[in-house]
Amino acid sequence: MSILKPVRGLDPDAYENFASFCRQDYPEYEIVFCIGDTSDPAYPTLEKIVRDFPERQIRVLIGSGREAANDKVAKLVRMTAEAKYHTFAISDADVRVRPDYLRSVVAPLSNPKVGAVTCMYISLRDTSFTQRLQSIGMISDFYPGILVARLLDGVKFALGQTIVTTRRHIEGFGGYQTIENSPGDDLLVGRLIEEQHFEVVLFPRPVETVADFQSMGDLLTKRLRWMTVMRHMRPWGHLGLIFTQGLLWSIVAVAIRPTLATVILYFGLYAVLRVATTMTVGAWGLHQTNLWKQLLIIPIWDATASIIWLLSFTRRTITWRKVRYWIRGRTLIPVVE
Repeated sequence: MSILKPVRGLDPDAYENFASFCRQDYPEYEIVFCIGDTSDPAYPTLEKIVRDFPERQIRVLIGSGREAANDKVAKLVRMTAEAKYHTFAISDADVRVRPDYLRSVVAPLSNPKVGAVTCMYISLRDTSFTQRLQSIGMISDFYPGILVARLLDGVKFALGQTIVTTRRHIEGFGGYQTIENSPGDDLLVGRLIEEQHFEVVLFPRPVETVADFQSMGDLLTKRLRWMTVMRHMRPWGHLGLIFTQGLLWSIVAVAIRPTLATVILYFGLYAVLRVATTMTVGAWGLHQTNLWKQLLIIPIWDATASIIWLLSFTRRTITWRKVRYWIRGRTLIPVVE
């Protein structure tokens, strides 16, 4: 296998994240990093990884050699072209894995009907309220949405924390160069592989990630960018999120009929369903312990998520890597000031 990791900037605990991929219990694999240039703050860490793991096949590619709006995908164009092996494990720089990761995630590809494998992710540790808010939002909101999508329509997406596929399946949609100017590349890769009539498998065990944000402003900016991209890429699905706004509907119901019975009925039902969903997905599905301590901040997340969802309808551009872009279908177009 070839592990492909596009890198830009130095994430928290980057060394340990990268090193976990060097400790895989797998017979033969290489790790290919691609970084913009040697002035990137992550470059010394990559050099140390190469020195500390001489027994591994590790290459650090400098620059993508391409001009593209999506720098990450431009790097993947080069990495997939120069990878030694034909099976790829692609993941973001903030991911940390166990030694049996490769053996586990590649197994579903033994089924010829499977074209890709992806998986959920959980925070390795939360050190601030903002990070705890993000984690409870993923468990109580984002992942239930993914599971409902799988139930109703199958898995037609992938998540950037893990995409395992083959050179043949990537070439089947024309290669990464066909989406190097697109937002939401992870989502697109899963969809484009599924459109070739192959299954995308949602692996049952999550990987771990190290949060790359600290402030509430960073979290809100990140979430608003993602929701704006989803509005353009899946407009009807994004609009349909109105039916998932339990807290918002409860507030509306009480505003229309402000009686004690209405408060008890709507907010009571809202609380029961949100706790049941969160504990089912988080405690039973993702094996998260002490999750009950975070239940009281679910309404804070729901209120925040509702505001972000509403704001996404007002956004005509996104800011990504300090550059503003228009979104036109599947294309990012830099804004000329």
